[in-house]
Amino acid sequence: MTKTPLKLGLSDSDRTRPIASGEAPIVGFDVDVTMVGVQALFNEQLSKHTYDACEFPLGTYLRTLEKPDRPYLAIPIFPSRHFRFSSVYVNAASGIGKPADLAGKKIGVAVFDMAAAVWLRGIFEDYYDLPRTSPIYVTAGFEGPRTGDEHPQFYPDRFTFEERRDTGLAQLLASGEIDALYTARAPSTWPSDTVHRLFDDPVSEEISYYQKSGLFPAMHVLAIKRPVAEANPGIVRALYDAFVRGQKIARERLFEAAALSTMLPWQMDHLLFTEKHLGTDYWPTGVAKNRNLVETVTRYMLEDGLISTPFKVEDLFSAEMMDT
Repeated sequence: MTKTPLKLGLSDSDRTRPIASGEAPIVGFDVDVTMVGVQALFNEQLSKHTYDACEFPLGTYLRTLEKPDRPYLAIPIFPSRHFRFSSVYVNAASGIGKPADLAGKKIGVAVFDMAAAVWLRGIFEDYYDLPRTSPIYVTAGFEGPRTGDEHPQFYPDRFTFEERRDTGLAQLLASGEIDALYTARAPSTWPSDTVHRLFDDPVSEEISYYQKSGLFPAMHVLAIKRPVAEANPGIVRALYDAFVRGQKIARERLFEAAALSTMLPWQMDHLLFTEKHLGTDYWPTGVAKNRNLVETVTRYMLEDGLISTPFKVEDLFSAEMMDT
């Protein structure tokens, strides 16, 4: 029987490698998997829409739901999660010791609607007394001058923005021209005498946040082109089942001590530490266990002004996923 072809775009991770290798097959489909760096993947999909299904930036997905054709449909798989408290960097001379100190300060952000920044603005307002509109947000390239947005951006009127096109945010932070940086990756100017992390012990701070919120923030979601989903009954469930299997394989490999699957010497102990503090299902799949997460990030997008529609969880996923 001829299988339906499916072009799938993913970043490289322990959760996605079983999909690429076929260990976690997408049953009934002839899958062509491309694995590429996150930013290159998003740039490709958001400009050329190359893949039938793709790892997709969560904030951007919510923005697509306000387009008349709603071009994508999410599947309740979250390939990338990150607390991001470790992703806030400050200039050492800025006098910033806690999130509330960022009020009135200049914060660099390369992509305003990236999930990392959406979550940090929301979390710092909810838990750390930093109103999201109180800082000045400086947009620029990350490690050098920007020639244009990686994908179209919207800058809500409720915020104060400054644009820099002459240099990168990493350099602006080191020179003190911005006070802090919200980022998805570490700047080249850290660690140094001039650039520090906001939190000296981000892990403890993140565990504390998890204990209060119950949330391990998602950065990305799996999304399929809506016409592809509609033309192929069963494809949404097949993708979901494969990615659930992929995560199970990834966890099993972390627990394997005969030959380490990563270069972390205390790999198993890191896993046990994580599951002690976050529980054994700390990376949940499906709608039910991610309902609070989806509702929270949607609220943060609304409060940012990045979307204007108070989407319900049911608006993000297909009816067949509501039992997951």
